[in-house]
Amino acid sequence: MIEIDNLSKSFTLHNQGGAEIPVMAGASLRVAAGECVALTGASGAGKSTLMRMIYGNYLCQSGSIIVGGVDIARAEPREILALRREVLGYVSQFLRVVPRVPTLDVVAEPLLIVGEDESRARERAAELLARLNIPERLWSLSPTTFSGGEQQRVNIARGFAHDYPALLLDEPTASLDAANREVVMSMIEAAKARGAAIIGIFHDEAARDRLCDRVVDVTRFVPGLA
Repeated sequence: MIEIDNLSKSFTLHNQGGAEIPVMAGASLRVAAGECVALTGASGAGKSTLMRMIYGNYLCQSGSIIVGGVDIARAEPREILALRREVLGYVSQFLRVVPRVPTLDVVAEPLLIVGEDESRARERAAELLARLNIPERLWSLSPTTFSGGEQQRVNIARGFAHDYPALLLDEPTASLDAANREVVMSMIEAAKARGAAIIGIFHDEAARDRLCDRVVDVTRFVPGLA
């Protein structure tokens, strides 16, 4: 479901005469449907860079990133946006939403975008918010007013509202209490069971051991360190 072949990435320092810093070379990885793969490596090794390239936020210099039959490395912006709507979900560490939009609508939006009936989308959003222990009295408020932990749970609910065939997870259990951590791990297990291909960054070793089928140390993709 996710196929990465011979990927390379450099950053150009425009304020230093256009110097190029190679950060990744020869990265190759395949994740099958129903499989969860953890990216590991020291801070700065390229875990987040690889995730952002898969999602289409960063351009790569060479190689291919095939998700749902689309090569993100060569796709047009409209193709990437369509892929994000239907196929590729991303749960980042931070919630980014339009201010003043109610929490229930924030979570329901991914379903509405793919054509789900509004009442069913809101019902699914309510189910996820309740499961993640967001009090119902908060659902009509914007999550921009919430605590960091509450925002994280809203972000997770939004990321799991639509059954994406491929998922990118950036520290999904970080900063959660024991009860909510268990809920999130159960949600990830359910996504695997329905056949989602998942790539994640998990500094929570116990969660990584429970959820992930394989571990890939991205240090091997760093030029000069492999």
